[in-house]
Amino acid sequence: MGTVTLGVSIAVPEPYGSLLQERRASFGDPAAHGIPTHVTLLPPTEVDAALLPAVETHLAQVASSGRSFPMRLSGTGTFRPLSPVVFVQVVEGAAACAWLQKRVRDTSGPLVRELQFPYHPHVTVAHGISEEGMDQAYEELSEYEAEWACAGFALYEQGADGVWRKLREYAFGGGAAGVVPAQNSPVDQPAAPSFRS
Repeated sequence: MGTVTLGVSIAVPEPYGSLLQERRASFGDPAAHGIPTHVTLLPPTEVDAALLPAVETHLAQVASSGRSFPMRLSGTGTFRPLSPVVFVQVVEGAAACAWLQKRVRDTSGPLVRELQFPYHPHVTVAHGISEEGMDQAYEELSEYEAEWACAGFALYEQGADGVWRKLREYAFGGGAAGVVPAQNSPVDQPAAPSFRS
């Protein structure tokens, strides 16, 4: 059956998600349109495809014990020089994200893995591009603000084309689906208008 590359994340809702995705593209990040704007709970992880049902059951259990919480983004940060990343900061909701990601990677489940760096919830807006592009992202989004109530998370799979596609969403407390907002995708949605600061 082979393996699949999975990720688990909290989607940034509209209109913020598409706006940040368009900004990421405008800074010269070629991966922008293949990655919905998100806060990572599980980074790209290769899993045996036969384990997918167990992964889905595990994530449903994690979601059932969670509850909605406020998320707020404000300003920019960077992991440079350690890692070539500029991000929008999570200033409210970080503790809840940290709790969730620990549960997702719990040793009792099928997604056990060590992290390359300590967990730090954030929204990437530039990755692996020129220093000038990184500086531009850092400066132009330095006063960026967004807030919403996070009601769940989703499981994504990375295709052979490098694009991340949602497989399933999980509402906190076992609630109904529909908690993860749609975002731009080069595959199935029209492009959103660009944001001008």
